[in-house]
Amino acid sequence: MDAYLNSAKKQFQYYKSLGEKTMAQLQDKDLFWCYNEESNSIAIIIQHLWGNMLSRWTDFLTSDGEKEWRNRDLEFESVINTREELMEKWNAGWKCLFDALDSITPADWDKDIYIRNERHSIVDAINRQLAHYPYHIGQIVFIGKMAAGDWKALTIPKGNSAAFNAEMFNKK
Repeated sequence: MDAYLNSAKKQFQYYKSLGEKTMAQLQDKDLFWCYNEESNSIAIIIQHLWGNMLSRWTDFLTSDGEKEWRNRDLEFESVINTREELMEKWNAGWKCLFDALDSITPADWDKDIYIRNERHSIVDAINRQLAHYPYHIGQIVFIGKMAAGDWKALTIPKGNSAAFNAEMFNKK
């Protein structure tokens, strides 16, 4: 289970870094830009991720992942006003997640985890969030590409796959 947990942490860290690399390319105003009334800004998506992370990962092993104190509907309102506040929520959410993952011991793997009163194994609960968070990080990257004036690719730039692959094979 250590290999799985390390892999999950690595995946979470990767998607966290994609969000951060996106935000680093944007002006403050871009973080609050919405395509239309039905769309979410990067700030709203981060607010939702923060609320979800705090709810799911606080007392992960001992309480339902949908906390009574969570106000999910408010997560989709424009509440965050500055980049600083946005980054505080971003970092607090990820810290809660990584602290919870770091708290898992070998004796915990047989425990049942509940989310909205639905029973999960620890692996299922982690996988659920490994599907949810990258979904929203993809939205952040997509919005970032639309809002940025000069976008720098986060992974392999268009038209550079062959060069990238050659470089990777040459490292062996």
